[in-house]
Amino acid sequence: MASLTLLNHSLSSSSFPITKTLNTKTPFSQCLISSSSSNSQFYGLKLSSSSSVTFPSTSSKKFSISAKVNKGSVPPAFTLKDQDNKPVSLSKFKGKPVVLYFYPADETPGCTKQACAFRDSYEKFKKAGAQVVGISGDSPDSHKAFAKKFRLPYTLLSDEGNKIRKEWGVPSDLFGTLPGRQTYVLDKNLTVQYIYNNQFQPEKHIDETLKILQSL
Repeated sequence: MASLTLLNHSLSSSSFPITKTLNTKTPFSQCLISSSSSNSQFYGLKLSSSSSVTFPSTSSKKFSISAKVNKGSVPPAFTLKDQDNKPVSLSKFKGKPVVLYFYPADETPGCTKQACAFRDSYEKFKKAGAQVVGISGDSPDSHKAFAKKFRLPYTLLSDEGNKIRKEWGVPSDLFGTLPGRQTYVLDKNLTVQYIYNNQFQPEKHIDETLKILQSL
């Protein structure tokens, strides 16, 4: 009993605030590790040091794992501006297979890795007769700088306001706070033959789509 009393006394008199270590009422969003940099980047999520992330309820309509565009369907048409500020329509790509990938944002670590992986395998896609198209909500000027910096040889389209992303039903990640990373393989008739979604392994989008293209 004496030893137990001594232990309690040691713990209570310790400078380490044990009673404050665990707070079950602390919001989950506050458990994220903050960065000292002014522009933190997490696989497509841009955060400023003064910003906070709010995690909506899983019952929110923003959190969805189902997509409106499915295998075997013809996706909604669109016309968007490319990195040269020129309008490009989906119908332009008809006649050849198309690898169309939605990504969160230019210059973020995962998106840069993915973009460069598509660049490095671009000749393989050309050999398969396919065209590569990247889409994000960034502006044409942002796309132009991104493509120039990393020598991207393919088309980047600007979906400002994420209208097309919503129409295609590209699911979000990280409780709806992060635009999803999803790749579509369309055949020469612009019919969806394959959909691949993986936010945190961007390179796998290239390997998986090449396998599908070889089977078309």
